[in-house]
Amino acid sequence: MSQFRISALETRDVRFPLEQGAGSDAVHSGAEYAFATTLLACDKKLFGTGIVLTLGTGNELVCQAIELLGKELVGREIDELMAEFGVVAQRLAQHPQLRWLGPHKGVVHLALASLTNACFDLWAKSRHVPLWRLLLDLSPQEIIDLLDLSYLEDVLTRNEAETILREHMGSRRKRQGILDTGYPGYDTSVGWFQYEDARVKELARQALERGFRAFKLKVGSRDGQRDVRRAFMLRELAGADALVMLDANQQWTLPTALKTCEMLRAMSPFFIEEPTHADDIRAHRTLAEAIQPIPIALGEHVPNRVAFKNFMQAKAVQIVQADCTRVAGISEFLVVSLLARKFGLKVVPHVGDMGQIHQHLVLFNHIAMGHGAVFLECIPHLRPHFLNPALVENGVYVTPQAPGCSTELKGIRPKT
Repeated sequence: MSQFRISALETRDVRFPLEQGAGSDAVHSGAEYAFATTLLACDKKLFGTGIVLTLGTGNELVCQAIELLGKELVGREIDELMAEFGVVAQRLAQHPQLRWLGPHKGVVHLALASLTNACFDLWAKSRHVPLWRLLLDLSPQEIIDLLDLSYLEDVLTRNEAETILREHMGSRRKRQGILDTGYPGYDTSVGWFQYEDARVKELARQALERGFRAFKLKVGSRDGQRDVRRAFMLRELAGADALVMLDANQQWTLPTALKTCEMLRAMSPFFIEEPTHADDIRAHRTLAEAIQPIPIALGEHVPNRVAFKNFMQAKAVQIVQADCTRVAGISEFLVVSLLARKFGLKVVPHVGDMGQIHQHLVLFNHIAMGHGAVFLECIPHLRPHFLNPALVENGVYVTPQAPGCSTELKGIRPKT
């Protein structure tokens, strides 16, 4: 046992201004990304960093919830804590008072995600390995012990989840080559909503030169013709062989989505992301049936494994965009990935962490669960602020080698 004991928990409300237009979509505006950051100090001068994304205002509320939820972690030895993390995560999520503020969504769930991600970062650092290696070195039973599978018994039992991992053990070697070749990425930063057409064109040209062959464009304009024009513009520029995704960020009503998606069909979108309200499962099912074979992608605002289960059961989603900074951290991300494997769905994470943690998780998904290596979203805006930023070369994520989850921020350390 490592004997790395958590000696203190601190939070940081960390905010980063963005240049005008960056990060904009049809619903969310402003020019600030923020991390509600957990710092878990260790008595051996090691510390873990956990992050969750907000858009600035309210970030301090998540930090306050982290402090309320995380008290019981102080004093725990990290190996001992992670050996039963599924039980710990369930207990934290079921806090008898704070649960009322969710349950399992909103500020308190974001706080749990930040705490969870800090625990995994400290654990990987204590073993001197990157997160992907830590996870791959665990047995199927040890992975399942990290997870809270409650409320999923009707579709995914503990035995079934463990079986998925065991069944892919023998074929891991066939998929481990991705550690050398890297994981393919797609560029979101070319198509922010407030960017003028000329800027979208120029950024897309630059991305093509950097090796990207997949791009995402923000849609959801009040004038639907603007969306159609820009989508066909990007398709023409990127070429017929490129993949172009469209993201409405929940702006459309179902009638608008049905009409607009039909107008966009001819430019062959690889998927339509968040076409309508994140809670409207029936609308997503109706749209999925109407626009097939174009897939619907969602997950940025699906808060927990139970909500994902319902979308999957309803056949209302085809591409699962679970985000470990939106669900309850790395452990719930893995649960959703196992659910997606059970339902035969692709996992393409939304990257509220800017791809820092998810570059590890998609490697584990591919090698340990047999998920296809589709691609991973790339948003480079906060790259200069990370101690070990995600490295993307020729449109591909280079496999990270530094110990931890790649979440440590420059100049952000525990005071103790």
